[in-house]
Amino acid sequence: MNSAIFLCLVLVGLCSVTHGHHVPVELNSTAAPALKLSPANTHFGLELLRQISSASPSKNVIFSPICISSAMALLVMGTNSDSRTQILDTLGFNMTDIQEKEIHDGFHNLFALLTHPDNLFHLDIGEALFVKESLQLLQKFLDDVHAYYDTEILTSNFQEPAEAEKQINSYVEKKTQGKITNLVKGLSPETALVLVNYIIFGAWKKPFDSKFTTEKDFILADGTKVKVPMMAGSGWFHYLFDEELSCTVLQLDYNGSAIAYFVLPDAGKMEQLEKALSMDILVKWAQRIQRKTAQVFLPKFNISSSYELKEILSKMGITDIFTDRADLSGITGQPLKVTKISHRAVVTVDESGTEAAAAGAIEMIPMSIPPTLSFHHEFLFLIMHPDTRSLLFIGKMVNPENEA
Repeated sequence: MNSAIFLCLVLVGLCSVTHGHHVPVELNSTAAPALKLSPANTHFGLELLRQISSASPSKNVIFSPICISSAMALLVMGTNSDSRTQILDTLGFNMTDIQEKEIHDGFHNLFALLTHPDNLFHLDIGEALFVKESLQLLQKFLDDVHAYYDTEILTSNFQEPAEAEKQINSYVEKKTQGKITNLVKGLSPETALVLVNYIIFGAWKKPFDSKFTTEKDFILADGTKVKVPMMAGSGWFHYLFDEELSCTVLQLDYNGSAIAYFVLPDAGKMEQLEKALSMDILVKWAQRIQRKTAQVFLPKFNISSSYELKEILSKMGITDIFTDRADLSGITGQPLKVTKISHRAVVTVDESGTEAAAAGAIEMIPMSIPPTLSFHHEFLFLIMHPDTRSLLFIGKMVNPENEA
């Protein structure tokens, strides 16, 4: 994976903050606070995958559950009553097992670990809260978002929507290295607050050699074949075949501790796989995956997806914040409601890595012909941070020819 960019936008009648300069922690310090988040974040991410896939079964999927859930968790700091309960329940948190402070501690710890300057993989996380000039945020809310989410508050003139859109879009374009432009359109003069957060992710530990990339067939769900550039590699890989779920799981590593799972179900088994995926399944794969020889064929692709999450999150249980029943009184003390939650992701998978293709130690492989792992029909891909069991993003490749 050469690059991955995820961005979440929350429009409330609200204000502005930036995430990105977390207090450094030692890499050998405990990841316990972040680990406490992983069951809920994984459950939320996989349920969101099921919702998005069922709504658009023929489309590619890419999103960051961490990006979305951290934005919603920050919003929790300003909610009360049913608004708060619905968000926490939908995010997968059982409040008898975890305290709200532990959730915010967990995100703070996770982002500090992920963005530590000594990390060998490239990851940048940021969050910005743009606030109406005349709006006064409650001091407790300000203190909390600074303490837990390292948020920078920015003011914006929403009474001049075009001016506010230009300000926010310029900020987003800069923070995403020009990959995401014109995120915000059609702002209302009544907007009070816009919350933006993003994740940018880096490159393979061991790249594919581009001279072995060739055009091959990729079979769509309806049986149609499309020609796509297929990367190829032969040697030692970590993989397994899950007989219960009828799927092949290939693990590719990033520099540092991040890994990618590419999950290829047998033909016709994608829906079964999506329904069955859980935290327990991911733990089982991590325990059972083995290093063996293989020939691997994986398509190059570049996809971007944009989601308006209001309807999906409402189906999942978050309803009140979008209505006049919203209780966001912890933000300003004034009546507010969320008008829009958007998420945009851009992902490129190609041969690029942080090592030259010809570099690295010489590996001896058996003389016998190794198994072939060919990702030539729809598959899932997941990026994990194993140290904290965090699911950073989830994707579904249906057609590599389509960028959306």
